[in-house]
Amino acid sequence: MEQGTDRRLFILAGFAVVAIAVVAAILISRSGGSSDSSTAASSGGCKEVEAPAPKKVSLKAPPQTVKKGEKLTAVVETSCGSFDIALDTSRAPKTVNSFAYLSDKGFFDDLDFPRIVPGFVIQGGSPSNSTLGGPGYKVVEKPPANLAYTKGIVAMAKGPTEPPGTSGSQFFVVTGADAGLQPEYALVGKVSQGMDVVERIGKLGTPEEKPKQTVLIEKITIEKS
Repeated sequence: MEQGTDRRLFILAGFAVVAIAVVAAILISRSGGSSDSSTAASSGGCKEVEAPAPKKVSLKAPPQTVKKGEKLTAVVETSCGSFDIALDTSRAPKTVNSFAYLSDKGFFDDLDFPRIVPGFVIQGGSPSNSTLGGPGYKVVEKPPANLAYTKGIVAMAKGPTEPPGTSGSQFFVVTGADAGLQPEYALVGKVSQGMDVVERIGKLGTPEEKPKQTVLIEKITIEKS
């Protein structure tokens, strides 16, 4: 986005290590159909939790089991509340397949959102609880050419030298009206419920793009409808 180039580079560079090394780069329960904040656990709507320990993970890419066009929802339970993602199996079956696989494996359990940029994105999904690392494999699925990263869109992060649509496990949710990014980041879906929770998390960002407090992904569950 030209709000700018710095923020766009943040998505690119925030998920990568130096080029010589390796490129790599959210209440207690579901709100039950309501997107309000009534289920918030404590002051500010977020539980006080400790920072998680890093995980060592090495998985192989999963077989394709998600069917194009099937209706799937990812229920993301966090220490700040719960939100749902309507997974876009029509336009991103391969990326959704990987995201669902990692969710079913419990990969995302007890990971945090290490970077929160107010008015831009919240991002998580790294086993190292930083902006580095992944599941041990990559998936490539170029996003739709007309994809706009508007509020509520969920997409995957990638390294700066990786082809458009490359993804591992790190994902971001757009909290601003429009992130202004080019269509290079693999589509996952869009928040269909609980955007208030996403915004709650987004308010915990600092000028340094770090969270004011730890926000945990307690669990991600994939539901069929």
